Amino acid sequence: MLRGKNPNMQINVAQLLKDAAGTVRRYDLSEDIRGIDDELDIQDLLVGPLKMIRTTNGILATATLRTALELQCCRCLEPLSTPIELEIEEEFHPSVDIHTGAKLPIMDCEESATAIDEHHMLDLREIVRQAIFLALPMHPVCKEGCAGLCAQCGQDLSKGQCDCATETLDPRLEILKQLL
Repeated sequence: MLRGKNPNMQINVAQLLKDAAGTVRRYDLSEDIRGIDDELDIQDLLVGPLKMIRTTNGILATATLRTALELQCCRCLEPLSTPIELEIEEEFHPSVDIHTGAKLPIMDCEESATAIDEHHMLDLREIVRQAIFLALPMHPVCKEGCAGLCAQCGQDLSKGQCDCATETLDPRLEILKQLL
């Protein structure tokens, strides 16, 4: 089990790299990931099963993880807690050969998040951070019938109607109203 206030999420995979392709390791992840990104307001532990499989080129990490974030309702701007589920499936590649210690070329600069460092530490932080952003709802709402805010005065219309005129006409269309 992985734990910590500062998100660590680093696993030593030296033994798994020495094992034959197809070898599996399973972990129950329970991690406090507050601080993984300044833009995210994490409300709960990141929990779920993590499976790592030795491949011919590295280690395939798969996980279904859950946490909760505090977001803002897109209609009324009130804070709300939203559960998030992450699906992770990523292959990590070693940066040094486990048997000789020789440096291995990193395939692409974009793959630095999936590189296993020279100490054989597999770091899940960046992959989890990216997965959280991909799992965020596009339009979070506090409740299905949220009426939002009045565009003129800002009154929360879920709490009651405001005194603003309900009919607003685009001034460019004013001439058409005279035809009616």
